[in-house]
Amino acid sequence: MTSSILMVFVGLVVTMFLSSLDQTVFSTALPTIVGELGGVDHMLWVTTGYLVAATIMMPIYGKLGDTIGRKGLFLGALGVFLVGSVIGGLAPDMLWLIVARVVQGIGGGGLMILAQAIIADIVPVRDRGKYMGIMGAVFGLSSVVGPLLGGWFTEGIGWRWAFWINVPIGILAIVIAAIALKLPKHESTVRFDVWGTLTMAVAVTSIILVASWGGGEHDWDSPLIVGLIVSAVVFSALFVLAEWRAQEPLIPLRVFKNRNFVLSTAAGLFIGVAMFGTIAYLPTYLQMVTGVNATGSGLMMISMVVGLMGTALPTGFLASKTGRYKWMPIASMIVLAIGMWLLSTLTVETPIWVLLGYIFIMGAGIGLGMQILVLVVQNAFPDSEVGMATASNNFFREIGASLGGAIVGALFTARLTDLLAERMSDLGPVPGEAGLDMNSLTPAAVNALPDAIHDVIVGAYNDALTPVFLSLIPMVAAGLVLVLFIKETPLRASIEHDEPGEQAR
Repeated sequence: MTSSILMVFVGLVVTMFLSSLDQTVFSTALPTIVGELGGVDHMLWVTTGYLVAATIMMPIYGKLGDTIGRKGLFLGALGVFLVGSVIGGLAPDMLWLIVARVVQGIGGGGLMILAQAIIADIVPVRDRGKYMGIMGAVFGLSSVVGPLLGGWFTEGIGWRWAFWINVPIGILAIVIAAIALKLPKHESTVRFDVWGTLTMAVAVTSIILVASWGGGEHDWDSPLIVGLIVSAVVFSALFVLAEWRAQEPLIPLRVFKNRNFVLSTAAGLFIGVAMFGTIAYLPTYLQMVTGVNATGSGLMMISMVVGLMGTALPTGFLASKTGRYKWMPIASMIVLAIGMWLLSTLTVETPIWVLLGYIFIMGAGIGLGMQILVLVVQNAFPDSEVGMATASNNFFREIGASLGGAIVGALFTARLTDLLAERMSDLGPVPGEAGLDMNSLTPAAVNALPDAIHDVIVGAYNDALTPVFLSLIPMVAAGLVLVLFIKETPLRASIEHDEPGEQAR
């Protein structure tokens, strides 16, 4: 790794970390933010606004990067992200906070995609594995560190520092990119896919709102959720039609003729469902069943990050050194399935060290395959299309992450409601039960309850979540079947800049 590549890579990792961190950093801070700014009815938009904007922008940045070059886009995305951070730091009310999150998402979606694509501009596929492994580890780290950092800011110097901390780091990344980043400049005419962008934006928004609101804010059979589901289906079909007719589509339909793209993207979506579905609800489980506070549950989730980094880093280096990589996603699915099965065997008596070991195994499974699948996708297309390919892969993985939280949440909530009603009824009249609101349970409130009620609630949480892990195993098994058919083509050892009129800048 030369010093110039090292400097660029550090800047890319930092910006990717900022982008992925902002998907989760406000999860623990939201109650305090709402209390200070008001607007509890709009609370969900603080996280959903960022996710919707970032997901929509991914294929746009990917396509534009291939067409006009990535350096200017990267600097622009960083600038937009920092503008959103300043707006958030100064936000006087919930409306401006939501605006800030949407602006951050517009920039953040580009940071995540462009960071991975820029590596493809400066490092051949054969050497790219070690870089992608580090990026995968950073992505997993941010998923767990985000809630911890948000809680630490909220309890200490204030939640606004979740925005302000981005400014000096982002400015440093801009300086590094402006000075050290030398990328091809493309002399191409942009034919923007307007109809594809509009239909994709509506479809993505509908899907994410269904995943965010369904079964929580609104019943699954409510007119709003049903309408959003219909909108998602209709506009997804219109998006396919728009891409079929467009001269320069955002996501060309021909990519779905590439076997490795389809198999790797579908497998990555399954990993996303398992990873984010678990991350969304396991911390609550840990708080309820083990009695730790929010910070404690976040610290316990670090075992997943250790497992993820412990496999993502060495597999990335092995892929670069040996050129052999097909075994990695296969091993990923097997280890992930074992981890999910072990989590399904948890009981309220399971020792904490055993529980942490199970979480570690699940993280190891994710780390074995997550970024290697991105590498497989990049190797399946010429370097001139690496942005589009990377963006498309991440786009569908992000959709999978949203759906993963919704699937796990729907199964968990429905089962928990039934178990609480059944077991509290079987318990009979218990002193101190009067006035207990089952919809407003918090870990602190549960710990203060009489032993009889406490044991029922803790048992219900355990027995509601653990079968969900078991129900996800068939999906992981389907992912295993898919990756078995990936064709292990040699990793390219050189960078192909084959467009006319390119020049370094």
